[in-house]
Amino acid sequence: MPGPSPLTPLSPQAVMDAAARLRTLLFEVKKVIVGQDLLLERLLVALIARGHVLVEGVPGLAKTLAIRTVAEAIGASFRRIQFTPDLVPADLIGTRIYNQKTGAFEVELGPVFAHLILADEINRAPAKIQSALLEAMQERQVTIGVQTFALPDPFLVLATQNPIESEGTYFLPEAQVDRFMFKVLVGYPGFHEEMTVVERVSQAFVPVTAQLSAEDLRGLQAMADLVYVHPAVTEYAVTLARATRDPAGAGLPELGRAVAYGASPRASINLILGAKALAIVRGREYALPEDVRDLAPEVLRHRLLLSYEGLAEEVGLEDLVARVLGAVPLPRVHLGDPHGVAPSVVTRDEPA
Repeated sequence: MPGPSPLTPLSPQAVMDAAARLRTLLFEVKKVIVGQDLLLERLLVALIARGHVLVEGVPGLAKTLAIRTVAEAIGASFRRIQFTPDLVPADLIGTRIYNQKTGAFEVELGPVFAHLILADEINRAPAKIQSALLEAMQERQVTIGVQTFALPDPFLVLATQNPIESEGTYFLPEAQVDRFMFKVLVGYPGFHEEMTVVERVSQAFVPVTAQLSAEDLRGLQAMADLVYVHPAVTEYAVTLARATRDPAGAGLPELGRAVAYGASPRASINLILGAKALAIVRGREYALPEDVRDLAPEVLRHRLLLSYEGLAEEVGLEDLVARVLGAVPLPRVHLGDPHGVAPSVVTRDEPA
């Protein structure tokens, strides 16, 4: 699936075909994974938007299996790195090794050189290991000694962490957490979903067939770059991010003491990049305010730091994000073009 030229307008039919291929990929993943629709959709959005994903949930919810299955369905190179307290940066990015035959140092690249990286239980490694990922996640490159090596394209980090364990775990540095496009929370399955999981355990394993290649994924990423974003949608994303920094300005003065630091400008950027990718997943060549709203919890929840007052009053981040979403009115974009290609008329709903 080669990507469109930057000068080629995005065809509605091409987007619908891409969405159909993504649905086929999801059907393939569903042969193994039961439920977790939100997680799977966010993984697809992040893959198309070139973003990284942090997945958090208690043990036994198939977080690792879901990420591995999506990687198998894409068919790109994949590496699973089990993070442990005794890892060193060289175990991740590689190191220089002395070759006695040639009398020179040679570089041995680490497991980070793959299209998809599963950083399993990332909070079990100390800060020096987690920081080794910073350059890779932001710049898509790794520096070893005096040499810099470009990582494969596409390159995406999909990390998992366990929120309930404290022994042998470390807090993720704020600088690294901010580099994750999404933080997705995985909850317990419903009754019927858990019944299906238990029944599948006793059945033969169903292999997953690759539905996309790395080249196809690059094509989808190029297609998402051309998705139309109305200025009102961009304004909505920026207003949401700024409301977390200044709750009083958004009509939530009672939350001002609870928030020490709001979302960085990366939140605004990722809201728009994610909305463009979500539009492709939903079969549209234009983004809507609803796309931004739907992605806001995953984009904002890990970028907010509570103050001492907020921690003392046990303010919940999920409740905080929900109140910000409720305080910022959703713009109403009218699709005035007869072909539905570009939103042209915008009206704004008044807050309730």
